[in-house]
Amino acid sequence: MTERTGGELLAEGLIQQGVTRVFGIPGVQLDDAADALYARADRIAFTCARNEQATTYMADGYARSTGEVGVAMVVPGPGVLNALSGVATGYSANSPMLLIAGQIDSRAIGKGLGALHELPDQTGILRSLTKWTGSARSADEVPGLVAEAFRQLRTGRPRPVALEVPPDVLASLSGREPIGRVGDAPTAPDEQQIREAARLLRSARRPLIVVGGGVIASDASTALREVAEALEAPVLMTENGRGALDARHRLAFDALALRAFRSGVDLVLAIGTRFVTTFGSQVDTAGAPVILMNAEPADLAGPRASELALLSDARLGLEALAAELGTLQREDRSAEFAGVRAWLTEQFEDIAPQRQYLGAIRSALPDDGVFVSEFTQVGYAASACYPAYQPRTYIGPGYQGTLGYGFATALGVKAADPGRAVVSVNGDGGFAWTMQELSTMRRYGLGVATIVFHDGFYGNVRRIQKNRYGARYFSSDLTNPDYPALAAAFGIASVTARTPEQLAGVLAEVVPSGDPVLIDVPVGEFPSPWHLIHEGVPRPAPLQADAHLVPEEARA
Repeated sequence: MTERTGGELLAEGLIQQGVTRVFGIPGVQLDDAADALYARADRIAFTCARNEQATTYMADGYARSTGEVGVAMVVPGPGVLNALSGVATGYSANSPMLLIAGQIDSRAIGKGLGALHELPDQTGILRSLTKWTGSARSADEVPGLVAEAFRQLRTGRPRPVALEVPPDVLASLSGREPIGRVGDAPTAPDEQQIREAARLLRSARRPLIVVGGGVIASDASTALREVAEALEAPVLMTENGRGALDARHRLAFDALALRAFRSGVDLVLAIGTRFVTTFGSQVDTAGAPVILMNAEPADLAGPRASELALLSDARLGLEALAAELGTLQREDRSAEFAGVRAWLTEQFEDIAPQRQYLGAIRSALPDDGVFVSEFTQVGYAASACYPAYQPRTYIGPGYQGTLGYGFATALGVKAADPGRAVVSVNGDGGFAWTMQELSTMRRYGLGVATIVFHDGFYGNVRRIQKNRYGARYFSSDLTNPDYPALAAAFGIASVTARTPEQLAGVLAEVVPSGDPVLIDVPVGEFPSPWHLIHEGVPRPAPLQADAHLVPEEARA
């Protein structure tokens, strides 16, 4: 019988499940896990970040851009707490992530002895933010817990899971063997419900499809296109659903289009989406009945009111629905679609400055290039109108709205596929959260085109203080570094672009090169996009033309 340490069983278990990269930071409670990974460096690469917060952001980017499990590993206590913002972001965005969390000695857990990095209830904290959390108390338990973590990740709705492994467990010996790969187990639909859904859709003259991140997570794009084309139904993509259908497809629309389509719709099919507003109420369908399809039972319940609630993986459900619908004769809705597109173009003129920058980025990225958004003015606009051409090419922060997640997340995307073009959009507020990861970018040669739009403010906070509080500005101004000098300090190239046209030219050179670069974009005030994102928000007064541009002499 071959004995292995708990750390070796952990590393071998990850290998059995197909893991080829871990994002983390070593520490004393993880020494035996780190030593096991050292011995297996030819099978599992290790990307060492500069802050635990970045490890889970990177794992999230890795997971959502590939569909494979992203793995992070951190020490207990402050390490876990630092990593939780990435876990929470992944939880909101259906990200298949595994957090390997160190612990204190298993014999001291729960005793409040003040051990190094001890938290009163670390396990409970993790359970509140994950789909499942396991805690190993002996090396014998490690293989089974690794397998269970991946069973949870590959069953039902994908969301982060966590596994705690104390240092004494990692160091102790066991004769157990690693468990082989756990297969995917998506939720299959009920056949009778599929027949009923098909009946309702056949009888609808103007059906509408709304899709969310569940369609991306289940790789359901092909089946979605088949169903939409059979029904001649427009497909509205939420932020998490961007790229589920190629934005150039005649049936693909931004979510804002609901306001134009709504009055004529007689049935809504909502797939892989929570189908609630930011404020917790069901999306307004103007009384049209709704068919819900979701792998998460909670997302089929109130406050949603549905004609039919179908518990199913999006891909399996759509494939079954496509087969049941067959070939249909439908009314040509081209004139209606053209009218809605014209209306959308008119609405988006309100954010023309942001769209000009987005156009520069889109023109530089190949179809499979990944746009990693951020909570910044250009990022807000992207959530409403960025045209994604393929699944897994648009990554946002989900409903968590995590400021500062974007740059490190983009590094995880690039680590997953170094040959894939990646653009990271940042504001000066959020970029400061993880700008130390320029070190990681440089060390591992992660060629992300990193754009920093900077105006010297927390822009959204300042806008609110200006418009609602009589310009009583409170802590919304920033003291920023010299971004080209910051990049140079890490040995990273930088370029300054002052207009969308200049940015387009820079990206045309930078993106194909695949080299790490920081693109410095000084900007002024952008128009508010919120009336286009949240229904009911008043349309703001227009800004002075070119308010978003900063002349070079003004920066001297």
